[in-house]
Amino acid sequence: MKLVVQVKLLPTPEQAAAMEATLRACNRAANHVSWVAYESGTRDRNGLQKLVYADIKAVFGLSAQPAVRVVKKVVDAYSALAASLRAGRLGDPSSKRYRKATGSPVGFGPEAAQPFDDRCLSWQTDARTVSIWTVNRRMRGIRYTGSPDQLKTLAEYRRGESDLVRRGGKWFLIATCEVPDPEVYEPTDWLGVDRGIVNLATTSDGTNYQGRGLTRYRRWQARKRAELQAKQTRSATRRLTRRSKKEQRHATHVNHRISKEIVSIVQRTGRGIAVEELDGIRERVRLRRDQRGTLSSWPFHQLGQHLAYKARQAGVPFLEVDPAYTSQRCPRCGHIERANRPTRDHFSCRRCGLAGPAGHVAGVNVRNRARSAWVFVTTPVPAPT
Repeated sequence: MKLVVQVKLLPTPEQAAAMEATLRACNRAANHVSWVAYESGTRDRNGLQKLVYADIKAVFGLSAQPAVRVVKKVVDAYSALAASLRAGRLGDPSSKRYRKATGSPVGFGPEAAQPFDDRCLSWQTDARTVSIWTVNRRMRGIRYTGSPDQLKTLAEYRRGESDLVRRGGKWFLIATCEVPDPEVYEPTDWLGVDRGIVNLATTSDGTNYQGRGLTRYRRWQARKRAELQAKQTRSATRRLTRRSKKEQRHATHVNHRISKEIVSIVQRTGRGIAVEELDGIRERVRLRRDQRGTLSSWPFHQLGQHLAYKARQAGVPFLEVDPAYTSQRCPRCGHIERANRPTRDHFSCRRCGLAGPAGHVAGVNVRNRARSAWVFVTTPVPAPT
């Protein structure tokens, strides 16, 4: 499996200035290449490289290999855009988002991430330093740091490109590591996980991971953003820039903590993890205007991704099951009715009287469906006679 490891660079002022100049030069070149690709309609790497390779080296001061990586970066950006358009993530061709995305070249900010291969950037894992090409000269001995687990994974499994990133005035390298998959064990049972907005996750064991703290944090951040935007001063703009993506990082941290705890529990008890398949839920539901912000900021997909990759990393079985009526079905008698859930937090079966927290009941239904689905998946198909 592929993992992404992020380490923090500790450059000297000279090294930081050289990396900043390199990042800005590469992104100026990328914007030029993007404009050529947009005007000419050329999207393949070899064809685009023939058009812009000489200009990148002569005008922007890049050497051969960084010039090639800039072209590849632009081609990948247009490929990602095309995939989003095909998947309908930007709406139909008549929508404003679709027209905005296709009406101009793909743009790159002055400090957008830049990929480097092993010819441009080399790792000295024993010394915890890197050597990186810059527009000034090759900078050697740039120190880096990270958690012990990250450093161990980086030293053993790093493969391919590494991205140079500047965020909040700090420098990072993001490396791709190919870690071998452990063998998935046969589960003794399943732990159903119901994901929600108020309660981020509720398991079939009855454990509830509430999202009230995250909701309050989001509201506080929204008020602060509104106050700073209303001031319309340079100082307020700088503070908004510093606060950017802080809320996103906080939500990611919460999801990491929840998923890590769930995976450790099922690994210790020999069970598997089952979640609802919620893809496309934002397109299926219709909400009031005051509810749209809450749904759009609901990090359910990220929590599912964290559970999936952490389970795979630990060799834990992972299943996605049909989400239909998991919050309305009685796990004891099987009766399905909307009235079984009189309130958001409470479940009460109209037939047999089973009652309890709605998230817990949904988690039990997810667990039961995983039991049936796993039997179907592991049952061998008989050979034709």
